[in-house]
Amino acid sequence: MDISNLVSRQKKMFQESKTLTHTFRLHQLKKLQKIIERYEKDIFAALKKDLNKSEYESFATEIAYINAELADTIRNLAEWMKPQKVKTPFSHKGSKNYIYSDPYGVTLIIGPWNYPYQLIMAPLIGAIAAGNCAIIKPSEFTPTVSRLIATMIKETFDENYITVVEGDKEVSTELLAQPFDYIFFTGSVPVGKIVMEAASKHLTPVTLELGGKSPCIVDKDAKLDIAARRIAWGKYTNAGQTCIAPDYVYVHEDIKELFIEKLQHAIETLYGENALENKEYTKIVNANHFDRLTAYLQDGTIRIGGQVDKDKLTISPTVMDCLDWDTPVMQDEIFGPILPVFTFTNLKEVQAAVRKAPKPLALYYFSENSQNQEWIIKNITYGGGCINDTMMHFANPHLPFGGVGSSGIGGYHGKYSFDTFSHKKSVTKQTTSFDLSFRYPGSKMGLKILKKVLKKK
Repeated sequence: MDISNLVSRQKKMFQESKTLTHTFRLHQLKKLQKIIERYEKDIFAALKKDLNKSEYESFATEIAYINAELADTIRNLAEWMKPQKVKTPFSHKGSKNYIYSDPYGVTLIIGPWNYPYQLIMAPLIGAIAAGNCAIIKPSEFTPTVSRLIATMIKETFDENYITVVEGDKEVSTELLAQPFDYIFFTGSVPVGKIVMEAASKHLTPVTLELGGKSPCIVDKDAKLDIAARRIAWGKYTNAGQTCIAPDYVYVHEDIKELFIEKLQHAIETLYGENALENKEYTKIVNANHFDRLTAYLQDGTIRIGGQVDKDKLTISPTVMDCLDWDTPVMQDEIFGPILPVFTFTNLKEVQAAVRKAPKPLALYYFSENSQNQEWIIKNITYGGGCINDTMMHFANPHLPFGGVGSSGIGGYHGKYSFDTFSHKKSVTKQTTSFDLSFRYPGSKMGLKILKKVLKKK
């Protein structure tokens, strides 16, 4: 495929202004909605093939969210597209002032392998809604899903408008060399740096949805049964291959052993006494990631789990103890079903520990103390998170989702996806009914009036 020519053809279509109207965008969103409905069974099968995802997990974490996001966008698109009227200062008397949402043009969407359907479709919805063209690059690590998305998009859209380019990192490199108008990337921090460097050569704006070591904190007044169940769900969904999964847990020293006991019960309730025998337990994406994760098991003490099956690429839900921040498992985002546990006596200890790592994508705090809840929210920097839960902030379309610092740039979901793919164009519509002379040089009273006017701003 001639990628340079493809980008040129998409730029030509965008410049013809076909994507600008509400009618066009709405029609494309409804076409996407129909093809998703038609291929739902195939989406389930592809996720099962590539990651061994159960039908329940596929629906709950990939399909249902996209269906809801798409319906919400279709319902609200007309309102989102309206120019936003803003206040007019006294110095601009007679004018009307607006913010228009302008599409960027031809966008590049690069998706990851851990949620290979959802994390392609969610930004695509935003790109379409905002009036852009799009080239999609799914992950080569989930080839069945990648092929299916390519089939769905080809069947639905003109390739000069939206198309899929499949391939490995060489294809990604060629794509990143093109003069896109916007790039949306979801993936690892190291690759995010490559994307940002490539984008800088064309001064292309980017959204980077990355990751990091997201902490979970369980205080001594937490309701442990609920905390254990919600942490187990958040950590071991998709076998821990989730950018916002709890990466490690700090538990108050007074409740550590009781918490581990509750956590073991929660894991067995969710996955059975031997998760490796559970046919619906998600596998690790490939042998390289499996080997990386199993190497972590050599450090510390395994308190729960630790069983592995290399033939099936599965690792049981594991909890590790007796670790420190110098061990390999604490150097990078784990991205697998291994949960290190640490203890603390006061929250300032946790604050200091979290700051040892780059700013996390998410943070979760379990406590019944509202003052401590607010202290955590205000005194630790992170992308987003939950109080007394895990991951649920991601699923709320009324909350922007994104990181901070090395965990990401920008945010999306719902209206925020529309805004991410839109340039906010400022417009002043000035009256011609009169013309204030003091704004021009030569006015004897001009400076005095300007000083008086500008003080009123």
